[in-house]
Amino acid sequence: MEDKTPKIYAAICGVMEDIGAVGKNDVNKQQGFKYRGIDAVMNALNPAMVKHKIFCTPEVMEQNREERKTVKGNTVIYSVCRIRYRFFTTDGSSVETIVVGEAMDSGDKATNKAMSVAFKYACFQVFCIPTEELMDDPDKDTPEETTGKTSDKTNKQPEQFISEKQAECIRKEMERTGTTIKKVLDAVGKKVIMELTVQDYKKIMDKFKRTPDKTPQNPPPEGDPYYEGLPFN
Repeated sequence: MEDKTPKIYAAICGVMEDIGAVGKNDVNKQQGFKYRGIDAVMNALNPAMVKHKIFCTPEVMEQNREERKTVKGNTVIYSVCRIRYRFFTTDGSSVETIVVGEAMDSGDKATNKAMSVAFKYACFQVFCIPTEELMDDPDKDTPEETTGKTSDKTNKQPEQFISEKQAECIRKEMERTGTTIKKVLDAVGKKVIMELTVQDYKKIMDKFKRTPDKTPQNPPPEGDPYYEGLPFN
């Protein structure tokens, strides 16, 4: 009987059998600590992935970029990318994983660095790459401490972004009220869901509490002032 099991599972297991430990052999010049570079991960993975016929395709799902000032007054670009990686093999079967990478750079490479970080940790977790130590150190570049966004006048606490659970609550409320994502984001001055903070979430959910269902069972009387101008309507 022909085995119809997708080949990707056996291929990934084969790669896991062939990969050795990846140690912290690179050194961060600013702070002197050792780290595992993307080159070391790629060099360890490539022979095994070629042997077991696996290739990977990245897809940037969301990206957030902003300018920040360092304590020395220099400008850096801060980039956060949410990326889906798909690992394919010869029969077309695949597995995917979604990770978030973030990085800073004083030039034009913040996104490149964020993608490298995301891919490195995607590979560590998909292939369970053994390490010689715990992966608890930062990566190669250590930008200067920043004071927040360029437009900030004073130092502020880092913004806390919404969780997947909170994002799902927003989606359910959008379905209930028939509200578009554009209206929700415009209400708090944001462009993508990834930029929403916990404070934004509280404001949005407060507006939803005062927004009726898309098709209420008992429509309000025509001209009732209570229902006029409700949020998101």
